[in-house]
Amino acid sequence: MLTILREAGWPIWPLLATSVLGLALILERFLSLRRGLVMPRGLSEQVAEMLRNRQDTPESLHRLERNSPLGRVLAEVMRNRHLPRDELRNVVEDTGRAVAHDLGRYISAIGTIAVVAPLMGLFGTVVGMIEIFGSYSPGGGDPVQLARGISMALYNTAFGILIAIPAMIAHRYLRGRVDNYLAAMEHAASRLARAIAPSHAAAGGAREARP
Repeated sequence: MLTILREAGWPIWPLLATSVLGLALILERFLSLRRGLVMPRGLSEQVAEMLRNRQDTPESLHRLERNSPLGRVLAEVMRNRHLPRDELRNVVEDTGRAVAHDLGRYISAIGTIAVVAPLMGLFGTVVGMIEIFGSYSPGGGDPVQLARGISMALYNTAFGILIAIPAMIAHRYLRGRVDNYLAAMEHAASRLARAIAPSHAAAGGAREARP
């Protein structure tokens, strides 16, 4: 491995740093986007039970909000359930955008690495070609410098592609996972809002009927 790095020349070091950064970001997102952390199993049922037992105190909603991204969305529905349906939808959509931003953190950076890595490899290729042309002289070429230029060009090109492929796959996969989570959260929030609506309407009717 050290021999490859030496033959690839100095352009390989930025590529190596990029690969380490990309791997760290991919691992961080895979760990942070586990379903148990984003959408804990049974949380919607717990919220429905909380609503039925009238346990939606400010402290309970604060704990729910800190539980997970899904809990943050459901807590916002519970906290603003007294609002008209259109206003409630706007409030929940604002929260959903904030949650989407948090879930999508670093995913754009992974996509950037997937795009930039081949360009960095191409830069190494150009440097290698300069080495090749620099090996020629009126008296003949230097075989050692020629071989070094070829090695530098090929290794940097290959390493740039090697970084870009898994980074692009991870970017597409993580983006799809976030989109699936957001769709599921939207469905859970809509279901909770529908469950709240009848009780809210009944409470409003009781207040109107009261002399």
